[in-house]
Amino acid sequence: MSDSHLDQSVLASLLDVMGEEYPVLLDTFLVDSEERQRHIHEALSSADAQALRLAAHSFKGSCSNMGAPLLAGLCKQLEEVARRERLDDAPDLVEQIGREFAIVRILLKSERQRYR
Repeated sequence: MSDSHLDQSVLASLLDVMGEEYPVLLDTFLVDSEERQRHIHEALSSADAQALRLAAHSFKGSCSNMGAPLLAGLCKQLEEVARRERLDDAPDLVEQIGREFAIVRILLKSERQRYR
């Protein structure tokens, strides 16, 4: 299951590059992701398509960099919905992003536990 949510080869590359700072990277991503999701929710609640597009784009990039392909894909879909100003389609995607992030968060926290 976790392989579909996290790309282990990306995590291995990050570990190789970051070394002892790898756990800090995981922690930073988790905290940063909460903030990015908050921006997504704020943009949606204010019906600001441009802010929603930018927030989704930003979150997509960080998810991709951290090896969370499903989450990045959902953010890409949300980015496109916002770009087309089809905000009626956004709430379902935002909910899916929240559910997928909950899974990714659990998996990354488990990954983080390996480096305490």
